[in-house]
Amino acid sequence: MISKGVTLRGLEVFEALASTGSVAQAAAVTGLSQPAVSQQLRNLETALATDLIDHGKRPMRLTPAGHSFLGRAEAALSQLRLAQSELAVMDLAHLSALSIGLIDDFDNDLTPRLVTILADSLTHCKFKLITAPSHKILEDIADKRLHLAIAASAGTVMDGVLEYPLARDPFIVVAPKGTVKAGGDVMAQLGALPFLRYEKNQMIGRLIEAHLARQKLDLPDRFEIGSHLALMAMVARRIGWAVTTPLGYMRAVRFHDEVDAFTLPFKPFARTISLFAGADWAGEVPASVAQTMRRLIDAHMITPALAQLPWLAGDLRVLDG
Repeated sequence: MISKGVTLRGLEVFEALASTGSVAQAAAVTGLSQPAVSQQLRNLETALATDLIDHGKRPMRLTPAGHSFLGRAEAALSQLRLAQSELAVMDLAHLSALSIGLIDDFDNDLTPRLVTILADSLTHCKFKLITAPSHKILEDIADKRLHLAIAASAGTVMDGVLEYPLARDPFIVVAPKGTVKAGGDVMAQLGALPFLRYEKNQMIGRLIEAHLARQKLDLPDRFEIGSHLALMAMVARRIGWAVTTPLGYMRAVRFHDEVDAFTLPFKPFARTISLFAGADWAGEVPASVAQTMRRLIDAHMITPALAQLPWLAGDLRVLDG
């Protein structure tokens, strides 16, 4: 029997405290008040009859018992989030054909999960799924080569296409580890290295270039990279710095030990990830797929990202339809 007082909310609070070391940041991550966070932790420690966190240290540090319990708690929460996201299986059995395009940012985590969920629902359906950069996905949905598309929004209305917002993905800076020292002039420190641009034809490249122009930032135009992972590898190898997003950062896990991520040193901005559907597909199907995608993005991309980058709480988030 699980001890009375060991609750799902308590485990989520403990996980957030362990990753942030701060009641205030854990409150932001979980959406609770600071007193509620403290009470959830007290309830959990009482139920387990042990201290999980050394309350005398700032930032908070785990006790040996806390370190041991954290691994089990994270594993349990991961399985529960996976189960929740995959329970929302869509009723698409009535479809005879479905073609869908997904932004390649999702290749690591979401695309494999979504395709298995769709395969379970599309029992008698001709099914096509492609992954590509956002600009290519949007071209295909506009030209009716796809029924549904999930991509970064261009921020403009497309004729004959409906848009269902899924997530807000704010832009951040990534730089070689240790390049930027706390308290210093961030732009001056970044200026010691070249700026690494995304290919300007890509949607993410267009959004970044437009924002830099609005901020009147004229950065040297030396590198233009079409591959996200290649760009992140260059940052890790200390070749330069870049502007990217948390979803892009989480796609490059292999480089995290060599890269620092932090807020923009100029006016913030974000992109919107949306589901697009032809107007003749309006109704239950795109709405159902959009809701499933929100659950998947929240469980498998946003939650892990906030555990690593808790300062994004409230900024990186799922959007209501």
